[in-house]
Amino acid sequence: MKRLLLLCVLLAILVTGCSQNHFNVPTENFADRVRVLGIAPIIVDADSDIKYPQKDQLITLVTETNRKYEQQLVRKLKATGNFYSTTLLDGDPQIIFGKLLSRREKRNDATILYNKYFWKNDELRDYIQKNNLDAVMLLVISGLTKSDSVTSFGQFKSLTSDYNYLIVTAQILDVNGTILWEYPNFHQYILSFDPLINLEYPDFNEAEANLTTSTTVKFKTIEGIRRSLEKKRKDLLLRETQEPEVYGKQFDKMISLLKYDHDKEMKNSAPVGEAPRPLQPVEQPIKAPEIMPAPAATTPPAPTPAVEVPAVIRVPVLEKPANPTDEIVPAKGSTL
Repeated sequence: MKRLLLLCVLLAILVTGCSQNHFNVPTENFADRVRVLGIAPIIVDADSDIKYPQKDQLITLVTETNRKYEQQLVRKLKATGNFYSTTLLDGDPQIIFGKLLSRREKRNDATILYNKYFWKNDELRDYIQKNNLDAVMLLVISGLTKSDSVTSFGQFKSLTSDYNYLIVTAQILDVNGTILWEYPNFHQYILSFDPLINLEYPDFNEAEANLTTSTTVKFKTIEGIRRSLEKKRKDLLLRETQEPEVYGKQFDKMISLLKYDHDKEMKNSAPVGEAPRPLQPVEQPIKAPEIMPAPAATTPPAPTPAVEVPAVIRVPVLEKPANPTDEIVPAKGSTL
């Protein structure tokens, strides 16, 4: 009974969370302001907290992988039907990043660690207007170190330590520099933020081989990271698809926080108390009276000859003679 109650509570939370507004402005406001959305090429912040030993090789690998899969984000955004136009912009992401970046901050908001980016207002306005956009979506992949617990596969072991990650953050901004939407998103009922990939792992096998409880944290190899980034999702029949698992998970999370019912939001934004206008009757054009053609002359039918009815012979009815005995004769004399 307790499990059933818990399940009902979780379901209610999920339903409530799906109906929330995940934008920094009212949803109908976002729908009105952002019809043409541009997506800048995915940026890699090389100066962020990336501790990988072969850092240059890692940045080159991630940059190449971004170019392969960023079109999938554009297709997913188009599939929402919430934008009139969705376009992947041209240009070198590092040059764009260098021109637009004002500063970065490592933030800890509601126990979520991430890198928040701030942009130069004038350069951002020029970039948006130059591309004839209502707003631009900026995605940045950066490095982040945080304490976490990593569990081994099949060994039921875990190690809490500091691990280096690559994370993805995103913002949608208008010409005024207003952040209309951001990821990680803090308008969710249940907050969550998963990294793109963990660059380190605990070597439980080495500890077990050396009969020690001290487990070493190691960096993954470049080829191991490449295989992780390019690993494809599988469908319900366990067939490999063309969608990457790591990027696809991040894109799907963003789309879930960007989709909205446009018609519903427009209906809800109507002024309260405004009565719907009654339907006006459609005026029908007045038709000119139709002139009916005169009926063709027809030959009148021949008169039907009268049928002579024989005269009725009336037979006189003879009256029955009165019976003399039937007459009433007054009595004579006294009856006493």
